[in-house]
Amino acid sequence: MTTLHYLNGYPSALLERIHTLLEQGQLGTWLEHKYPTRHDIQTDKALYQYVAELKQRYLKNAPAVAKVQFDNQQHPVKGTLGTNTFVARVQGGKLKSKNEIRIAALFRDAPEEFLRMIVVHELSHLKEKDHNKAFYQLCCHMEPDYHQLEFDMRVWLTWRERA
Repeated sequence: MTTLHYLNGYPSALLERIHTLLEQGQLGTWLEHKYPTRHDIQTDKALYQYVAELKQRYLKNAPAVAKVQFDNQQHPVKGTLGTNTFVARVQGGKLKSKNEIRIAALFRDAPEEFLRMIVVHELSHLKEKDHNKAFYQLCCHMEPDYHQLEFDMRVWLTWRERA
């Protein structure tokens, strides 16, 4: 069986099903049936507004996000789909800090559910820095289908790589 590196750690029965769909050329059809629509968030400004709306809805007391943008440097093969960076600078006698979120540019072409899942993940880092139980609980609070979307997004990445 071909290695499905985006799906490492998942049960072998799931991997066999995905591998079979991939070999039969049916994986793209299955994904398009499950996620038929694409989003229209194509600019950094639109992405910033999208992130700000989710933050306002779920994380009103979390630190502000200074910058949000699509990033061509991030790629799933290198292990990054999005990043949340915390930059601290000394200005005069004060310590100024700001948060920046960068989302891999390939999510411009993704179903909106996958973009939302990545944004929810990065927003959760505003409150929880580590990938711990509290972090995933916060992700599921903002997106109840978080874990299913993460799996399906990994399947989508696998299909994109093979297409």
